[in-house]
Amino acid sequence: MQNGRTAFQPKADPPRAETPSYDKPNEIMEFIIDEIPATTAEPPGPRRPEWLKARIPGGENYSRLHAIMRSHALHTVCEEARCPNMGECWNAGTATFMILGDICTRSCGFCAVKTGRPLPGLDWDEPRRVAEAVELMHVRHAVITSVNRDERKDGGAPIFAETIREIRRRVPGCRVEVLIPDFKGSEEALDIVLEARPDILNHNLETVPRLYKTVRPQANYRQSLEVLERAKRKGFVTKTGMMLGIGERTEEVVESLDDIR
Repeated sequence: MQNGRTAFQPKADPPRAETPSYDKPNEIMEFIIDEIPATTAEPPGPRRPEWLKARIPGGENYSRLHAIMRSHALHTVCEEARCPNMGECWNAGTATFMILGDICTRSCGFCAVKTGRPLPGLDWDEPRRVAEAVELMHVRHAVITSVNRDERKDGGAPIFAETIREIRRRVPGCRVEVLIPDFKGSEEALDIVLEARPDILNHNLETVPRLYKTVRPQANYRQSLEVLERAKRKGFVTKTGMMLGIGERTEEVVESLDDIR
């Protein structure tokens, strides 16, 4: 006690726990192993079959087609939709042309093509460039598809028609298949394409009616069926396609097949 005050006494540090000492290295290793819970690694799954593996694009034919597409300022659905089979198809010398630009006015759930507002107008030189590329590729069956151009009343149908005619002029004997959009149900737009006499009129249903809101939110199942029906009534060979494995039921697929017939 100093002047009525208690002298400051620093607190002593608490006693430290003694670190165990080990005379043998093996004792330390056993201690560490005991502290770590054992885990069991899962066995590797089955190997994917070769036909399911996508190969990295490359090869002589791939390079040749790539050069043709770039030099002619053309788009392909293979590239824009990020198709995993592109390397295989391009090496075989085949590709699907995508006309009317690379921006689609729709936002289908399964498609990787860009969605947005396309530039106004149409590229009237595109049919010539497509036909020249078909000639350089030496194909006997050309497949032409497109983005949707819903901002246009004709849906871009005149470019489809002119592309068909230009291929026929430049590559006589080449069959032309067109994979068209629904043109929002416009008979006039469909007739513009049919007047150019494609060898095959293709329009994909894509999925069963129940899944349309998810898979094709801006499309209509019945409207797509009507596109095929109108072309068939006029004597054209029609074609369609559906994806499987996205939630459809077997009975729904069977019903859609009946609708197609």
